[in-house]
Amino acid sequence: MSRERVVVAMSGGVDSAVAAARCVAAGWEVVGISLRLAPDGAGSCCSLDDFHDARATADRLGFPHYVFDLRDAFARHVVRPFVAEYLAGRTPNPCARCNEHVKLGLLWERARELGATRLATGHYARVGTDPVTGRHCLRAAADATKDQSYFLFMLDQAALARTLFPVGELAKAEVRAAARALGLPVADKPESMGVCFVPDGDVAGFVERAAPDAVRPGPIVDEAGRVLGRHAGVHGFTVGQRRGLRIAADAPRYVRALDAARATVTVAPAARLRAGGLVARETRWVAGTPPPAGTRFGARIRHRHPPVPARLLAAAGDEVRVAFAAGAGPAVTPGQAAVFYDGDRVLGGGWIAGDLA
Repeated sequence: MSRERVVVAMSGGVDSAVAAARCVAAGWEVVGISLRLAPDGAGSCCSLDDFHDARATADRLGFPHYVFDLRDAFARHVVRPFVAEYLAGRTPNPCARCNEHVKLGLLWERARELGATRLATGHYARVGTDPVTGRHCLRAAADATKDQSYFLFMLDQAALARTLFPVGELAKAEVRAAARALGLPVADKPESMGVCFVPDGDVAGFVERAAPDAVRPGPIVDEAGRVLGRHAGVHGFTVGQRRGLRIAADAPRYVRALDAARATVTVAPAARLRAGGLVARETRWVAGTPPPAGTRFGARIRHRHPPVPARLLAAAGDEVRVAFAAGAGPAVTPGQAAVFYDGDRVLGGGWIAGDLA
């Protein structure tokens, strides 16, 4: 009897290598695929060394490995929106967009063409089953310090049914130990950090090079409109930022708002950054439909940010209004994801449009 085929997304790192090894051990027919995404020399992802490492892992474990060129799709779905968001005064989350459109979207289409019934990745997350409804559910990883469920909130029932996260039950140290035990060449390979396609982590410089004619300098003002300084473009700021403002003020000031249309950065004392809640759009619910108004959950407004106790006020179409339970919570950053948790289970999430009015 032929075995079911699984395509494993292989970045060239240790997490995807061990994910592939666990799929082999589980009896799947494994095919490894690496994605060429960023332009040559841009950032830290999908280099020739990464492809070599992925191929060496596949050879060690005894399965075929291929490289697919998705640079055009990556530019369309991830890089150009990343630049546009910064120019619009928002702070984007390219990892979640990449997961949605590329790693768990277009790659799944390639996997199907290869006859695969499942797609596996090295993400730290888990897929489970709701004991009451029988639906698939997305859960945080066992290792809370490595959890990546925040970046996967858009996965629906169909996507969860076909997706495997083989390292989601392991701690990072266990993943490295497993790689060493198997003699995988990437066992001690360092992790990549920051935005994978931005060289040297210079986001502002990347945006300026990508769209030099769209960058506009302007004033830094307080909430009364008094000019405190000048800036080289709103793309260089994010809500909550304190460092790098270079303004004259009698007390610490933080970025409270960015107005791209007027090229204005507004700053305020820390106490003025508190938000009563948030509005999110393009919201997805793992179960397929939103929970009832009044449902309480934890709202994570940034990766690694502790969930803020909150409740759902209303859900209309793909827009939701969420109130923080204490009446005031941390500042929210337009462009970032707000992901809603019930314990370790992801209920859904969306893209922050602004504070709750």
